[in-house]
Amino acid sequence: MTTDTIIEAAERLATLRDSIDRAARLTQRTADAINLIAVSKTHDADAIRPLLHAGQRRFGENRVQEAQDKWPALREEFSAVELHLVGQLQSNKAADAVALFDVIHSLDRPSLLTALARAMDSADKRVPCFIQVNIGAEEQKGGCAIAELPALIVAARAADIPVLGLMCVPPADIEAAPFFALLAKIAREEGLERLSMGMSGDYETAIMLGATDVRVGTALFGQRPSPARPVPASGRGMLRNSRA
Repeated sequence: MTTDTIIEAAERLATLRDSIDRAARLTQRTADAINLIAVSKTHDADAIRPLLHAGQRRFGENRVQEAQDKWPALREEFSAVELHLVGQLQSNKAADAVALFDVIHSLDRPSLLTALARAMDSADKRVPCFIQVNIGAEEQKGGCAIAELPALIVAARAADIPVLGLMCVPPADIEAAPFFALLAKIAREEGLERLSMGMSGDYETAIMLGATDVRVGTALFGQRPSPARPVPASGRGMLRNSRA
């Protein structure tokens, strides 16, 4: 890590915060009212440190194991880090997630609720959660069905799980605004104030429709490298990862 990489990270962060501020002002808010979560999935510690040096303290990871490999050491170097789990969570990883993360964005089903409640009780720690809503009713995507959401909220509160608000990932390649607006409407009906919605390509729209927490990766870290393709046993057809 060099001084130049720290300066570049600080410039990207400042540019993003300016953009967040402009969008927030359209809803009579400022950038300080929006929680910027830097999504560091697939990026190693060396790629994360420049943003930490630039002052960013909220980070998001998709996988428990990956976060376990990176963040304990980084937290020893940098104080006041707030770590968010923004990817899908398997019930058998609930205890690990409770131990490591400060906020969980992907509570979406009764079985996970039960596992999280048990893990929180065992650790004597309450981890605030967003309930993820399958806002586009996509079969291949995680999230609670809209019709099942009220019961899940009641069950979470009964289990003493702090419910911060709602989270969604809109369908790809479709205008996101109607889905953000729908999530905001549902949150108002349920009396929930926080909305985790918006990523690098649509965070400004999300903010204008009420987002309080935005999950931004590419705008801060650049494009993630594509995973290398498996090499055939014969050695033929070997492909190099052109984006690496």
